[in-house]
Amino acid sequence: MAAGNTYVAIATNTLSSTTQTVTFSSIPATYTDLILIMSPANSSGSTVRMQLNGDTGNNYSDTYLKGNGTTAASLRNSNQPQLTLGDDADPTSTLGESVFVVQIMNYANTTTYKTVLTRANIASADVEAVVGLWRSTSAVNQIDVKQGGAVTFSVGSTFSLYGILAA
Repeated sequence: MAAGNTYVAIATNTLSSTTQTVTFSSIPATYTDLILIMSPANSSGSTVRMQLNGDTGNNYSDTYLKGNGTTAASLRNSNQPQLTLGDDADPTSTLGESVFVVQIMNYANTTTYKTVLTRANIASADVEAVVGLWRSTSAVNQIDVKQGGAVTFSVGSTFSLYGILAA
C-alpha cells in the first residue's frame, strides 16, 4: 500500500523583524505528533526555550546532552517555567548555521503528559539532544518558542510547524 504525505505543513514563519517569542496558535488536534523545524539566529547565543498552551507554571522538566567532538556535557532542569530546546541558537549573524528539530509526541492526547524530543545542530558550536516533559494532560494547541533575557531572534530566522499523520 502506497503511503501518502506524512508531514502536513501547518504554519511557517520567516521573521521580517526581530522578536523574543514566536507563537503557533490554534493548532488542530488532527495529527498524531507535531514536528517543529527551526533555524533560529541571534547575536548572543542565548538558550532557546518553549512553553505549551501559555503555561508559565513550573510544570516542565528536561535533560540535555551536548558535545563538540572534544568535550561533552549534560544538564537536568526540574520544575521549570519552560522547556529548554537547546543550549544556544546560532551565535553569529550567519543564518542557517543552526537547525533544531523538535518533536512533540501524542500532543492531542488528553490522558498523558507530553514528551518533547529535540535535536539541535549548531555548525560552529556543538550538537545537542534534549528530552523534555510537560506535566499536563491538556492537548497542545499553542507553542511559544522563546529567547532568554532581552535577546531576540534575528530577522530571517525560520520556524515551520508540521503535523504527522497516523500511519
